[in-house]
Amino acid sequence: MGMRNKTVLPAASFRALFRDLISASLLAAILRRCGLRRRRPPEITVAELLRALVFHVVAGAGTLAEHVKQLLGIDITDGALSQRRAVLPWDIFESIMAAALKPKASRKRHPDAFYQGLRLCGIDGTTFSISNTPQVKKRMKKARSRRGRAAFPKVGVAVMVELGLRNPLAAAMGAEGESEMVLMKQVLSAQPEKSLLINDRYSGTPALLVELPEAGERHFLVRVKANLTRRLLEVFPDGSALVEIGGGGKTRLVREVLGRVKRGQSGGFTTVRLWTSLVDWRACPAEELLALYGRRWEEEIFYKELKVDMRSTPMLQSHTPVTAVQEIAALILAYAMLVDYRISAATKGEVGVLRISFLKTLQVVQGLWRFLELSADLLGPDKVRLVVRRALRQITEAVIAPRRKRSCPRGLRQPVSSWPRIRRNTYRKGPIQYVVGEIYA
Repeated sequence: MGMRNKTVLPAASFRALFRDLISASLLAAILRRCGLRRRRPPEITVAELLRALVFHVVAGAGTLAEHVKQLLGIDITDGALSQRRAVLPWDIFESIMAAALKPKASRKRHPDAFYQGLRLCGIDGTTFSISNTPQVKKRMKKARSRRGRAAFPKVGVAVMVELGLRNPLAAAMGAEGESEMVLMKQVLSAQPEKSLLINDRYSGTPALLVELPEAGERHFLVRVKANLTRRLLEVFPDGSALVEIGGGGKTRLVREVLGRVKRGQSGGFTTVRLWTSLVDWRACPAEELLALYGRRWEEEIFYKELKVDMRSTPMLQSHTPVTAVQEIAALILAYAMLVDYRISAATKGEVGVLRISFLKTLQVVQGLWRFLELSADLLGPDKVRLVVRRALRQITEAVIAPRRKRSCPRGLRQPVSSWPRIRRNTYRKGPIQYVVGEIYA
């Protein structure tokens, strides 16, 4: 169970923490199920290679071969490692992520991760750039834009995140040009029971919403476009309404919330239209849902931490499509491991988990792992626990100040679409105002 249901310190060394993420017996079972069997003594086993790959993406500067030497004490070239990675089935990484990525929030210790007893989740997509190597250019196409082809091919990713902790719950990725919608549908089945999925307008289509599961108290709160049609059934006293939506020959009853949102006293209101499966207006008032939808932006911060803080280069280090998706999977698994340190540091400092800096946590953990790998035979268990406690204290001392109540303009400096052009920096201060609007047939 690892850190999921306990308040103990996270495992000290990377090896122990990886075992907490996925046990050796479960990993061996996954490898057997994927058809990988040990036929002769290898220079590096598949389990060791997978562990080293996760260590590599979080260990900082250095090649994979250098990090294999540091972690396992095995001398092997990067070329040999690339050959081993090229024959690994993608099913292995899918199975490992399915087994390792689990909810970690506790209703008692992390109330911000819940609403009305429902675990808050979100799904969004992004892309990673990959270098223009011969293997990549042969198999991958560059996206077309108004200014021509993109500079680099992109690997698409969709991740379901546990809001309140920014803990990854499931992920799907594709190097064959799969759309964000295709990848998003692959991770929808991972939505936990008794949860609320908060998504943006991209997933706010009737055809997708009518297919979402209703069993296990799985709910959704989605922003939708203004031009989508529905059949009005009843208007509730809080200003929301019961409506019927349809798609693909199916129908579903949802609740519609139409509101206006503004930050501070200056500027105008933004109209927001939401559909939700939370049809009880007394238990879930419309104004609360308008405020709750803003939590979706935690998904964007998760991607910033995953793509910027965890990596030292603007592109993936991999040179083939196969190894590129492996690298992204390793990044997500490493992020999930670091969530345990943030939870422990937040508990020790008695602050919210998101007040613990992810970048500072990453930097402290990198130094901690290097030190413990070098001194594994010099320190006893008591000394190791003391070192970990001091590392957690250092992370806690770098707690982030409460977020300022301000908003930045939504636009581009050099727009390539319908977004307005930014000519000067502006932002609005003050609390957010929510006004529930009237709904008409």
